[in-house]
Amino acid sequence: MCLWCGIRQTIPKKKKKKKRVEGSCFHVHTANMAESEQPIGSSHEDDKPPNPVSFSFMVPKKEISMVPDMGKWKRSQAYADYMGFILTLNEGVKRKKLTCEYQVSETVEKLLAMLATLDRWIDETPPIDQPSRFGNKAYRTWYAKLDQEAEALVTAILPSERHDAAPEIAVYLKEAVGNSTRIDYGTGHEAAFAVFLCCLCKVGALRMEDQLAIIFKVFDKYLRVMHKLQKTYRMEPAGSQGVWGLDDFQFLPFIWGSSQLIDHPTLEPRHFVEEKVVNEYHQDYMFLECIKFINEMKTGPFAEHSNQLWNISAVPSWSKVNQGLIRMYKAECLEKFPVIQHFKFGSLLSIQPVKP
Repeated sequence: MCLWCGIRQTIPKKKKKKKRVEGSCFHVHTANMAESEQPIGSSHEDDKPPNPVSFSFMVPKKEISMVPDMGKWKRSQAYADYMGFILTLNEGVKRKKLTCEYQVSETVEKLLAMLATLDRWIDETPPIDQPSRFGNKAYRTWYAKLDQEAEALVTAILPSERHDAAPEIAVYLKEAVGNSTRIDYGTGHEAAFAVFLCCLCKVGALRMEDQLAIIFKVFDKYLRVMHKLQKTYRMEPAGSQGVWGLDDFQFLPFIWGSSQLIDHPTLEPRHFVEEKVVNEYHQDYMFLECIKFINEMKTGPFAEHSNQLWNISAVPSWSKVNQGLIRMYKAECLEKFPVIQHFKFGSLLSIQPVKP
């Protein structure tokens, strides 16, 4: 099983040298990934990342138009690649703090600069006075700016030999910030940002060594920008299940955040409902960062406004929490037609079935 994309590969057992692997991996892997990891700054010729797989780029389009189409999605290469990406990152952040040391590549810096630009545009587009409390229409002005600039923003992130991928990848960036018609945001938009990052991996812009920075730098910054969007423009939760849903807006940071906390010496699941614990540790753990945001946005007893999370606090270990959240994510997000009907497929995330 390829540790970067989660796709099963056939790799010779005897050879330990690096080998090209055909298929839809994000880039080429080694027979023994542990042996391939070198200290930052290593200059060995073998350490140079190989060229990414070639693609015929296309503008992604919707392929899931009816409930029966969901089977096509679950059998698709896109589903396998996406879940492989999510689970590989889940393994990568296990037992690690947000504040731990890790490599920050040039591509990661460019992604952070892009997100800082989106953040600045919020400041430059204040909410307008309107009768309706929710769904401030100034969001549409903000979104129109992104719609106009998205391709240029993505081009600035990509290596020069991959600029032709910008139109395809930019679609996922625009999908990742909410819906400009309904002025809402939900787990489908969050998934689009994960797909955006996945595509950057597939074209070789992001590398294996970027795993921690993808979550702790890029995704964390994305979360902060989305929280700011939600608060500034009073965005509605898309497809919210109310108190019976995990969260109005996010899901992935709870998965990755619970992985961070696995085997923690003192913090157990029962502790995250304690405000003192959240305030003390939220800068180290993504899960607690999300709980802090919920506490700021909602009033009343936690058990009433966030019943699912309250129930999760009774689970005995973070490992079981993590496993349960992954199952829940598949069932409540990736296998729900109202979410996946908006998903778009292209050359990088293909609707074609997984090759045997």
